[in-house]
Amino acid sequence: MKVVHKIIIGNALAIISIALVAVFSYHEFNLIQDKLHFVEIADTFNASLLKMRLSEKNYFLYGDKSAVLRIKNELVKNGEMIQSLKFNIIKSVGRQEFDKLLGFFNNYKNEILKIETAGSPKSMEADVRDAGHALKRFSENITRLERKKVNKIISASRKTLLYFFCIIIFTAIAATYLFFSKLFRSLRKIEKTAKAISKGSFEKINEKISNDEFGSVMLAVNSMSEELQNREDQLVQSKKLASLGILTAGVAHELGNPLNNISMIAQTYLTLYDKLPDEDRLDYVNTVLSEAERIKDIVQDLLDFSKPKGKDFNIASLNSVIRNSHRLVNNMLHVSGIKSEFDLQKDLPPVFIDKNKIQEVIVNLETNAIQAMSPGGMLFVKTRYKENDKYITIEVKDTGKGIETEYLNNIFDPFFSTKGTEGTGLGLSIVYGIIEKHKGKINVKSEIGVGTTFIIELPVYTLKED
Repeated sequence: MKVVHKIIIGNALAIISIALVAVFSYHEFNLIQDKLHFVEIADTFNASLLKMRLSEKNYFLYGDKSAVLRIKNELVKNGEMIQSLKFNIIKSVGRQEFDKLLGFFNNYKNEILKIETAGSPKSMEADVRDAGHALKRFSENITRLERKKVNKIISASRKTLLYFFCIIIFTAIAATYLFFSKLFRSLRKIEKTAKAISKGSFEKINEKISNDEFGSVMLAVNSMSEELQNREDQLVQSKKLASLGILTAGVAHELGNPLNNISMIAQTYLTLYDKLPDEDRLDYVNTVLSEAERIKDIVQDLLDFSKPKGKDFNIASLNSVIRNSHRLVNNMLHVSGIKSEFDLQKDLPPVFIDKNKIQEVIVNLETNAIQAMSPGGMLFVKTRYKENDKYITIEVKDTGKGIETEYLNNIFDPFFSTKGTEGTGLGLSIVYGIIEKHKGKINVKSEIGVGTTFIIELPVYTLKED
């Protein structure tokens, strides 16, 4: 489900919940209002009834003739009030209770009217008092019941509204947690992958991808990561091929030595063939084979470096990889007039690496060092490991012109170069990405006019890496 649909449904549910609470509240408040309105009417009626009972008492005790007139006036006024408010009373107490009230009222009214025509009012006193008492008792009872109902409605409404409020709050919290936790999980996945890509590690989001906008973004990120991986592989290969032009000059120079040796041995062999004993002839042939094997190794190293390869992590000796890498740039050193010095610590623990990728790193750093120096410069390569450390350290140091401080934070950025139009800016970015994929670290120290040192840390092999 799309995020926008979830938001619409969530808002719709919230609106429905609020509407239900509003309808319930409106109904309850109307009911309370009706009950309170009746209670007000009943209070007025009871107050008037109290006046009539007092006038009734004055009439029978003191013979006050005007008392009957006052009672009749109150009866007329209350009768009009009952009829005018009939709908409201019925709405509050129901038709049955209204009819009872009206019956008690009319009965009392009839008893009062009989007093005017009766010859002996004293004989009617009991009937009048009974009718008045019955009306008063019913009116007070129904008023008391309605007050209880009002209190009960208020109490029930308070509880119901509290339940509604708790349900809405709980639902809102649960929905918010479910929605935003998933939202933030998706964002964290995207952020993590984006950061990994920015560091040259082209990871993919391998978890289940939702069918919403974030799922679409994740698919796009995965597609971008895959495309960047392909582009990086192409760039690496392009960089390697560009480096071949430089390496080939040195390789050609190194091939000249064994070829010259083979040529001289062949000429000597032809000249002295009849005079040489069998043992010397075998020595000449073995020497030719040795020089041919040397040529083969030189060419094979160059071919291995130039061919694109997939990931191939294995346990390896770091010093061995460094020596093999250096063979590719050894002749560049001779051509450029640069000397080298190696300080490789013996008995280093093994590492779990892609040898071809680490070879690319070493060749790239040594090539950059050679290009940064003038004839007479020095290239230093050193490995170090302290017991119980988690990393082996490789240092590639030159005595070149150095890198300005303002550029040090950017040299691993893609397409950043201090060589102007002569550099692609891809080399150190590729180096950084390779080291990151090996869970290692790379740093640089440089001083203008003194030189530059690249420091690589590669994790020591552990069994869980198999």
